[in-house]
Amino acid sequence: MELYLPIAELPVNVFVILSMGGAVGFISGIFGVGGGFLLTPLLIFYGISPAVAVASVTAQITASSTTGSLAYLRTGNLDLKLGTVLFSAGIVGSVLGVEVFAILRQLGQLDLIISISYVTFLGAVGSLMVMESVRAIVRTRKGTPISMRKPGQHNWVHGLPFKMRFKKSKLYVSVLPVIFIGGTIGFLGTVLGIGGGFMLVPALIYLLRVPTAVVIGTSLFQIVVTMAVATVLHASTNQTVDIVLALILMIGGTIGAQFGAQIGQKLKAEQLRALLGLLVLMVGVRFAVDLIIEPQEPYSIEVRAEK
Repeated sequence: MELYLPIAELPVNVFVILSMGGAVGFISGIFGVGGGFLLTPLLIFYGISPAVAVASVTAQITASSTTGSLAYLRTGNLDLKLGTVLFSAGIVGSVLGVEVFAILRQLGQLDLIISISYVTFLGAVGSLMVMESVRAIVRTRKGTPISMRKPGQHNWVHGLPFKMRFKKSKLYVSVLPVIFIGGTIGFLGTVLGIGGGFMLVPALIYLLRVPTAVVIGTSLFQIVVTMAVATVLHASTNQTVDIVLALILMIGGTIGAQFGAQIGQKLKAEQLRALLGLLVLMVGVRFAVDLIIEPQEPYSIEVRAEK
């Protein structure tokens, strides 16, 4: 069953797109991440232009993260004050990201920059996750106790000025790293089409020492707002949000996440991190291969509007 995407200007098989959304939703349910870093590459590999893929995935991430953040809000595991500071900085990062996105698109370098960024970014993150997970698995098999980092412990970040108290997270920390983290996630999410949860969660836990109980809910809250802003900006500035594509992905993702969550509860934490790291590395390698091999169509024709 084929359906024509008006913004992507491409006929697609509805069941293939549903399967993509379902597969990424399944993976998101297992690992507790937004899945944008996987969904955007899958759409690009399918033939959808990077500009439309990135912008449409931000809409899908907004919808999928809203449900989760509301659930955490109801259970009280969400720091609204911390989340507000994060998404305020994230909005600024999103605005900057949309401007950079538009400039790169105008210069005709958007596809190349997105591919290089994914190779570098996913390669580095995937390698670190795999190495850390392997060390954890080895320590567990040897019976060596794993030293846990507690929220009350301090590092150099806690010595910075302009401190703010976050009662829900039991933090009294400088607002500067919070702003930096939020802004960076907003920028990367807008340019690359990733929610940033797999970066934000470790940053909050290991850098700011936010209690694990409130990390995921606060992360989802920040992602909802920044990705919603990114979606609106992409739609108004770049006209690259394909709402038909986004809706199909949302349906598939919602269904897949339900099954993934059930399986994820049966796996150990270090096994989850290792599998996710390998998955991230595989996507990075796929982008690297596309950059190296000669394309089937060495030339492309682009129609630009007259000024």
